[in-house]
Amino acid sequence: MLPVITIVGRPNVGKSTLFNALTRTRDALVADMPGVTRDRQYGTGSFDKSKYMLIDTGGLVDDAEGIDYLTAQQVHLAIEEADVIMFVVSARDGVTATDEEITRMLRQHGKPVQIVVNKTDGTDTDISVPDFYMLALGEPCGVSAAHRAGLESMMTQIFALLPPWDEPEDLDEVDDDIIRLAVLGRPNVGKSTLVNRLLGEERVLTYDMPGTTRDTIEVELERDGRHYKILDTAGVRRRKNITEAVEKFSVVKALQAIEKSQIIILMIDATDGMTDQDATLLGHVLNQGRGLVIAINKWDCIDAEQRKSLKSELDRRLTYAEFARRITLSALHGSGLRELMNAVNESWRSASLDMPTTRLTEVVRNAWEAHQPAMKHGRTAKLRMAHSGGKFPPRIIIHGRRVDTITPDYRRYISNKIRTAFKLRGTPVWVGFREGKNPFKGNKTKDQQWVPTKKQKKSKVNKRINKSNR
Repeated sequence: MLPVITIVGRPNVGKSTLFNALTRTRDALVADMPGVTRDRQYGTGSFDKSKYMLIDTGGLVDDAEGIDYLTAQQVHLAIEEADVIMFVVSARDGVTATDEEITRMLRQHGKPVQIVVNKTDGTDTDISVPDFYMLALGEPCGVSAAHRAGLESMMTQIFALLPPWDEPEDLDEVDDDIIRLAVLGRPNVGKSTLVNRLLGEERVLTYDMPGTTRDTIEVELERDGRHYKILDTAGVRRRKNITEAVEKFSVVKALQAIEKSQIIILMIDATDGMTDQDATLLGHVLNQGRGLVIAINKWDCIDAEQRKSLKSELDRRLTYAEFARRITLSALHGSGLRELMNAVNESWRSASLDMPTTRLTEVVRNAWEAHQPAMKHGRTAKLRMAHSGGKFPPRIIIHGRRVDTITPDYRRYISNKIRTAFKLRGTPVWVGFREGKNPFKGNKTKDQQWVPTKKQKKSKVNKRINKSNR
């Protein structure tokens, strides 16, 4: 296992900025306001050819209540995992009462602590940094996370506090069998509750308030011998209802999670039914061509008549996503989770299936013979050969003649025939057509073509007359 370094401190001292600087990513959401980070964010950094695990946490406040109390619980869990604690303070604010309270808490844990005095740019470090000796947690080091100044000397001091470890040899290897999964939906539909239920622990913060999750949190899961990377995303509201800048960034990161994932679990609140915002999110998923499972949460909160009405509504509104399986569940109580993960596995299998060229060609030819495309200018398209052009989603390339006359309806017809033949569920199928090349077209330019002379034309006419007289 890699050594673990946990970043703690008050709100708005630059913990997430430091996390991004050390991991060389933009995974942690950063905004000039306190309380942006709430969940634990994990990342990997490297120093002096050695790698380490870094944990970003939310800000600790005095007399925490409500969501601040839940954030503090996440911080304590991250401290328990740490080998070294990076205590971040602000050079511009000096030593505060909250810093002293955090110092007392860290002493109770008994873990090695390195004080990091951030935001030293624009200050006299000879005055601002020594003030933190009064916390009696060792030698503080001054840095500017925003400008990446002082990070090397800081990591030198931190690595001196780490216990010896054996770095894994296969750390850089990528496992192609890991299923990348994102949980998407409107605020307060139960995305984080579902992730916690799948993990069997309170990994991400849940609270009875829309917008609890602000950042996209990546967690790993092993279930029934399969490995998953799950992205818990922030709830996506309608654009007109978004007022805070930090929520705009949360929505952007949630939509970016679609691109990073192979399979999407789109959660719908059974008590609200399918809303226009759900349809908008579904459109984003279909445009990206990702595998799709529709999870109808809070199924236990509606009666039999409401369930019947909701099923009828989904049948009517999801005609363009009939390939997606619909799973009814209760994330709070854990019902329907096995069916949900079976649907995810089925979607991944379908999206990654190898389809032989001979079989694909046979399916396309049979479909063409059973129902040919509409004629245009008295001629119809002819399909000759099909082959696979990619995965996630499956891409099928069909070669033929006059394929520019094929309509979208016929394209869907071919797609459905392929889906039925290969038993594909939970993934769209993209079908593309390519015009076959004419081997005689373009061999000679107009100037190079043979043009008969007048004498040759007259000779040719005389031969025809003589032949007719005979």
